[in-house]
Amino acid sequence: MTNNDVFKKLRVALKFRDDDIVSILELVDFKISKSELGAFFRKEEHPNYMECGDQVLRNFLNGLVIHLRGTKENPKNPGEVLLGQVAPSTKLEAGPTFKDRQLKKIDRALPNVKYKNKKKS
Repeated sequence: MTNNDVFKKLRVALKFRDDDIVSILELVDFKISKSELGAFFRKEEHPNYMECGDQVLRNFLNGLVIHLRGTKENPKNPGEVLLGQVAPSTKLEAGPTFKDRQLKKIDRALPNVKYKNKKKS
């Protein structure tokens, strides 16, 4: 497995965009452009494909640790960081069902209907 494969799999698993990866690399003072980053994620047959070097992957992993855990002065909980990032795209709680939505539409102010032919009990 090449560095490019590892980088691609981490990107997909953590649902990172190019902007996220660039900001993570900036945490360890490593500058890279989006176009250079895009070259790592291309197929090997593509003319703009570029091998991901050990230095790039190492700096990304070091930046990822800082991104998830924080610094000694400002520690973070990795679970909260990941949930904060993933929560908008996934439902953690079930929303209202169809029946609940229909019941909200019923006008509750109307009195119960009394039928003429109904037997009184």
